[in-house]
Amino acid sequence: METQPKVLKWALIIGIIIVLNLFLNYTISLFYKEPDYNLYFLQPQVVETINNKEDCLKVGGQWNEGNYRYEKNMPVPVSSGDIYKGYCDPNFTKQQDFNDAQKIYQRNVFIMLVVFGVLALILGAFISNEIVTIGFSWGGVISLIIASIRYWSTADNLIKVLILGFALDALIWLAIKKFKKKV
Repeated sequence: METQPKVLKWALIIGIIIVLNLFLNYTISLFYKEPDYNLYFLQPQVVETINNKEDCLKVGGQWNEGNYRYEKNMPVPVSSGDIYKGYCDPNFTKQQDFNDAQKIYQRNVFIMLVVFGVLALILGAFISNEIVTIGFSWGGVISLIIASIRYWSTADNLIKVLILGFALDALIWLAIKKFKKKV
C-alpha cells in the first residue's frame, strides 16, 4: 500500500516541474512576441534576378564577385557558358536585421527564464508542502537549464557572467537562509 502514495507523490512532482516550465515559456511567448521571419522577408509574387552590383546594393543586398550562372533563381559557379560576373544576395541586410532582432529576443527570454527560475526556487524553499517544494525547486532548476540551452550560443560573455552570477547569488542566499544548520 505504501507504493501507491510514493508513485502519486512523484507523479505530482514531475507534473509540477513540467507544467511550471510550460506555463513560464507559454506565458512569455504570449506577452513577448518572437520576431516574425515573414515581416523581414516579404515574398514578392515575381522574383527578378539581380545581376549587377548597383541594383544589388540598392535593395540592401550583398554583391558576390565571381563567375556564376543562374539555375532556378540560384547562383551556380561555372567556368563557361552564360556567365555573370558575380551574383546578388538580395536578403543580406534583411537577414542581418532579422538575426539582430532574434538575438535581442533570445537574450530577453533568457533573462526572464533565469529570473522566473530563481523565483521558483525561492518559492519552493518557503512553501511548507513537500511535494510543491520539490516541484518548484526542480522546476526552477529546469527553467535555468532551458534558459541556458536557448541562449548560451549567442549570449555575450558579460551577460552570461552577470545573469549566472545573479542566479548563483540567489541560490547561495537561499541555501544559507533555508538550511542554517551549522556543521
